[in-house]
Amino acid sequence: MINVFNPADGSIVGEAPELGAADIQAAIDRTCSAFPQWSRKLAKERGDLLRRWFELIRADKRVFAEIMVKENGKCLSEALGEIDYGLGFIEWYAEEAKRVYGDTIPSHAAGAEILVFKEPAGPTAAITPWNFPFMMIARKIATALAAGCTMIIKPSELTPLTAYKMLEYARKAGIPEGVFEMVTGNPKEIGELFTGDSRIRKISFTGSTAVGKMLAAACGNDLKKMTLELGGNAPFIVFDDASIDDAATSLVAAKLRNSGQVCISPNRIYVQDAIHDRFVAAVAEKVARIRVDQGMQEAFVVGPLINQTGIDKVAELVDDAKSAGAQVVLGGKPHAKGGLFYEPTVLAGLTDDMRMAHTEIFGPVFAVYRFHTEDEVVTRANHSEYGLVAYVFTRDLARSFRLSRNIEAGMVILNSGSVGTASIPFGGIKHSGYGREGSYYGIEEYVEVKYVLMAGLDK
Repeated sequence: MINVFNPADGSIVGEAPELGAADIQAAIDRTCSAFPQWSRKLAKERGDLLRRWFELIRADKRVFAEIMVKENGKCLSEALGEIDYGLGFIEWYAEEAKRVYGDTIPSHAAGAEILVFKEPAGPTAAITPWNFPFMMIARKIATALAAGCTMIIKPSELTPLTAYKMLEYARKAGIPEGVFEMVTGNPKEIGELFTGDSRIRKISFTGSTAVGKMLAAACGNDLKKMTLELGGNAPFIVFDDASIDDAATSLVAAKLRNSGQVCISPNRIYVQDAIHDRFVAAVAEKVARIRVDQGMQEAFVVGPLINQTGIDKVAELVDDAKSAGAQVVLGGKPHAKGGLFYEPTVLAGLTDDMRMAHTEIFGPVFAVYRFHTEDEVVTRANHSEYGLVAYVFTRDLARSFRLSRNIEAGMVILNSGSVGTASIPFGGIKHSGYGREGSYYGIEEYVEVKYVLMAGLDK
């Protein structure tokens, strides 16, 4: 069995099965065997089952939230928010199942008609991370099932309890065995079995860029479809015409979500010269008011990092920046609580040659850089292998349009720290991955387009 630990205190909060190759293969077989019947179900039937699943979970949100706090460490308010976010995808795709439309095209031949069908891609698989153990699964499984695909999921071995609770409620809702399967065990072995089975026609992966590249290479053997949501190094750009308070408030909320352990977390905070010092002071003042504590409470708190590897990485990045001349405005060290808690940290005076500028921090660290001109900051923002999301604060409408076009990212967020809901196409470019999740673009990732020519209609 796989022991699941509470990152707040190191206690064991549950366990998940550590499946061997035979059991994993059997689950894959069930996923593939269930596809023909599931794909032939009416779209409304699939949508109704998703809707039932949505309603059952919504009625017991607190149960799911408390499980998530125990195995992930995020605070209760964040966990409840994540469940609402994930439920939004289930609800959206319960409705979107009925809207996978085909097309007709004017014929190039006399006495013929051209039809375009969108058919389910086939059995699919997904690998999900620990930082959003509910939402990530909801987003992937709801989309796949709505499209008429079956799916087998490997959740993170760090947070499998939420995942298995979701599976339990899916069965209560009537989603049958094979249509939604779950496996836990050795990540490398499971990944190889997913990628090596030619019957699996698509894999969706959220996680590190390094692992995503390995999966993409393996999927190339069978030309599997893929959706990859990988690492990020998000710029957060504040111009001198922006509201300092609005920008600082949005930054703090976006950065401290899940203690900074989010792929869309602001990573490089660029502030224009004229307001730099006032902005840094405003951020530090807001951050200083937020408590660091375990998450099983109603108030918002900054929780622990997920494991020792995570806190060691943050500490190393901060220490490296300090040794290179960065100014510690707030924090800058592991928290007095010990364990996996790290002080929310504000650093100023950073330069682009520091290691932190090129590394996804994944912790509660505000790394602030000065900039002078628009052209300069666009160049610096784009000087990254990643291109997931960028945030910009400015009151200048023309500048907003320019930046939305010139910044290299799959998502550009203007004057807000909130990225999205089920209705938007989430995803990145460059080494942040490809494909989109959410909106009607998301379900397109799970269908194949079939062109049919019907000739001889004039005889």
